[in-house]
Amino acid sequence: MPSATGWSEPAQRATPEPAPAAAPTLQGGCLCGAVRYEIPAGALGAIVLCHCSQCRKAQGCAFAANAPVPAADFRLLTGADALRAYASSPGKWRSFCGRCGSPILSHRDGAPEWVRLRIGTLDTPIAARPSAHIHVASKAGWWDIRDELPQYPGLEPGRR
Repeated sequence: MPSATGWSEPAQRATPEPAPAAAPTLQGGCLCGAVRYEIPAGALGAIVLCHCSQCRKAQGCAFAANAPVPAADFRLLTGADALRAYASSPGKWRSFCGRCGSPILSHRDGAPEWVRLRIGTLDTPIAARPSAHIHVASKAGWWDIRDELPQYPGLEPGRR
């Protein structure tokens, strides 16, 4: 679960319990491999491409590819000591690997039940594709959107 200072890894049990039948999971991590996570395959929400200036600066490119995931479904496997959190605006935290700089997710104090996963950190292939462009009112002037996805000047309707 996220906090203002970072993340904690799951507690290790002294005696392992038999593993239940494994549900399909998506796994991912940072560039250097210090941070590893998994989520249930069905927990990944709609992918949006965010063009806001903060996402552009945090990603170092024209937009960020993000998807909501219930915070309870995000499981940090390794790297709690490597994760750093930065308050990019009041109440919004961006978590990244402190070793290699890979952005992993963001979360808001006002919506602790959700995290927004950076899709580029997934290692497991997914069939899902982006559903919309958001914050296009502040997109980079050097980038042209050339697809047929819906474009919203700010947040997409019904955002979680």
